[in-house]
Amino acid sequence: MSDRYSAFALARHALQPDLPWPRAWASPEPRRTYDAVIIGGGGHGLATAYYLARNHGLTNVAVLERSYIGSGNVGRNTTLIRSNYVIDGNTQFFEHSLKLWEGLSHDLNFNCMVSQRGQIVLAVSPGQLDTFARRGNIMRLNGIDAELLDRGEVMKLLPYLDYSKEARWPIWGGILQRRAGTVRHDAVAWGYARAASQRGVHIIENCEVTGFVIENGQAVGVETTHGRIAAGKIGIAVAGHTSHVARMAGLRLPVESHILQAFVTEPVKPIVDHVVSWGAELFYLSQSDKGGLVFGGHIDGFNTYTQRGQFPKIQTVAECAVSLMPFISRLRLLRHWGGIQDMTPDGSPFICRTPVKNLYLNGGWCYQGFKATPASGWTFAHTMAHDDEHELNRCYSLDRFEKGGELDDYGIGNWTYKQ
Repeated sequence: MSDRYSAFALARHALQPDLPWPRAWASPEPRRTYDAVIIGGGGHGLATAYYLARNHGLTNVAVLERSYIGSGNVGRNTTLIRSNYVIDGNTQFFEHSLKLWEGLSHDLNFNCMVSQRGQIVLAVSPGQLDTFARRGNIMRLNGIDAELLDRGEVMKLLPYLDYSKEARWPIWGGILQRRAGTVRHDAVAWGYARAASQRGVHIIENCEVTGFVIENGQAVGVETTHGRIAAGKIGIAVAGHTSHVARMAGLRLPVESHILQAFVTEPVKPIVDHVVSWGAELFYLSQSDKGGLVFGGHIDGFNTYTQRGQFPKIQTVAECAVSLMPFISRLRLLRHWGGIQDMTPDGSPFICRTPVKNLYLNGGWCYQGFKATPASGWTFAHTMAHDDEHELNRCYSLDRFEKGGELDDYGIGNWTYKQ
């Protein structure tokens, strides 16, 4: 370990607080020209830059982040990872992402705190359990682990749920993916940032893109608060701000931005070993390493770019939590926050080329963004490096609605939303 990351270095800085603290990634001044520029320093943008360098040898790359690394959705989510999808295209993509998650800490040489604790989605009716059986069969046909559980098996794994006769929504069983789980979200941002920086990628924080330089229908650079930066290729990966950033390049996208709230309670002793999702309403919960119960629900039903949600959604999510696990009513809500979601008509993303040559799009992730981070970066890097979609993101094109190729699959964690 180098001196800058050693215990001695940290002790030296503690004794001399006027010295600048060591950083996990470099903070260079931007060059005037790069082979590729990624707009957005979140998980997807950082992963793209890392895989451009690692997989394709492109190291003259800059990531432009208008704020600081981890300030957007990568630091504002409920940390879930899974691959329990049913529609062809989504199934293979998210399974590839889960496989990348499984080796990510080793690949980045950074502990991302991947916890494959398993996800159980609870069925509240016989018909819903039949639907879960169909989904599980599709998963297994694609080589993805899935187990259908009856009521007794769920009671054994999750004894803290409400199984009483007075329960508002009776539990009939569930579907389990043991390889699903959680990952420390900020560690993902830091790990990708450090690994990309070590391969020569420039990470430019506090650098907002204010416009595009387009000549003869081709993107050749960006205007920023640090001046004009020329680029051979430009990728947009800005989460909930996709539509208005793309609009600066003349693109009008079928995307709306909504707020998705998340919540955490005061710490309690370990009780929830899995990720628990519910079929009665969109609700999902896990327990953090600090002991807090982390949970969330639906998006707020209006367009916004704020990171603060509204009380009606807080009330709905609290009702779900108490209905499923009555003991939560005795806990204090420690804090809540919001992430800005790009919502597309079919709930699936865009990873593709655009009508503007050398301009590429990664956005429209709806509820799926965090769990897709590794595969998103992997395939977007391929698309930018080769000016052609990877086989895993070929269905995530901008023209799929025109061609009837919708991927109407919000994922099993959002089952009730589309049924």
